[in-house]
Amino acid sequence: MSRVFVTGSSTGLGLMAGRVLAEQGHQVVLHARDGRRASDARAALSAVADVVIGDASRLNDVQRMAEQLNRMGRFDAVIHNVGVGYREPRRILTEDGLPHVFATNVIAPFVLTALLKRPTRLVYLSSGMHQRVQANLSDITWEKRAWAGSTTYAESKLYDVLLAFAISRRWRDVFSNALEPGWVATRMGGSGAPDDIDQAHLTQTWLAVSNDPAALVTGQYFYHMRPRQPNPQAYDTTLQDGLVDACERLSGVKLPA
Repeated sequence: MSRVFVTGSSTGLGLMAGRVLAEQGHQVVLHARDGRRASDARAALSAVADVVIGDASRLNDVQRMAEQLNRMGRFDAVIHNVGVGYREPRRILTEDGLPHVFATNVIAPFVLTALLKRPTRLVYLSSGMHQRVQANLSDITWEKRAWAGSTTYAESKLYDVLLAFAISRRWRDVFSNALEPGWVATRMGGSGAPDDIDQAHLTQTWLAVSNDPAALVTGQYFYHMRPRQPNPQAYDTTLQDGLVDACERLSGVKLPA
């Protein structure tokens, strides 16, 4: 049995992944933004071990989540599922002065990665949209460019792959991988999304707990449990290190060596 924490899991793909893991006999801790969503998650998955509450866009909340999780002990795997989509019409800043999309999709996974007791496996959710953009570390918080919601989201998903690959280089004792679940009909994806919703949550659970040799790898990118080539920039170690530096500067949290 593995102990697995899934972020952004009160609904959608995160909850679906949690349900599969619980059905397999694993101990699952879910995450919800507030108390109401936590109650919904408990009602939807009675087998859940616990639900951690915190707004992933707020640094204080993410740090408190990490403290609470560390008191529970070390997790075998963390699935970084939390994210917001591409529909924000303007640059909305959090209380920490960061764009909401970037804070939720990139800074939250980074801070949790840095602060949690080191698990054996880390899984980061990306998107096929990351293939369409280039990293822009010189304007990572969108202060110089005109806002473009879809590009902002796609860049954040590229940064998630860069983070996964950076961790795979730095932490040799951890399996750190990224994946795209496909464009599926969740609240984020919309009702017209064409991909298979029944497949969208399975790769992350497989990477988190499977003893299949194909899952016991690091620094790889997957789609439906098969390796897929990510944006070539994901392999750029200078960009990987630059992203880590930017996240450390913006969050005030250092990634352990």
